[in-house]
Amino acid sequence: MRKEITCIGCPMGCRMTAEVENGKILSVEGYSCNVGKKYAQEELTVPKRMVTSLAHVRGSSRPLPVRTSAPIEKSKIFDCLREIRACEITPPVKIGDVIISHVCGTQADIVATREVF
Repeated sequence: MRKEITCIGCPMGCRMTAEVENGKILSVEGYSCNVGKKYAQEELTVPKRMVTSLAHVRGSSRPLPVRTSAPIEKSKIFDCLREIRACEITPPVKIGDVIISHVCGTQADIVATREVF
């Protein structure tokens, strides 16, 4: 089976074609750098994404924007969002503060992207 993939690893946005059979990658063509090759292999086996969301701040009507510190498996995105929704942040918070450690059992943390005092 042939799969078309557009790389998001760098600004080039290479359009790649992969040949996959029984879950095994037979070939990847169309990448301009090793970042693209690695991206295609991950996308075809265990796709990952960064997650951004908003968390509730105690005593404030303005939510705190947060993100994962690293991409997590796509299959865990909705569980990650549920964990974020369930937490309540107590100020003060600085940019980069860890809000949730090892979200959904991954190596990624949920970190603040804005300061709250």
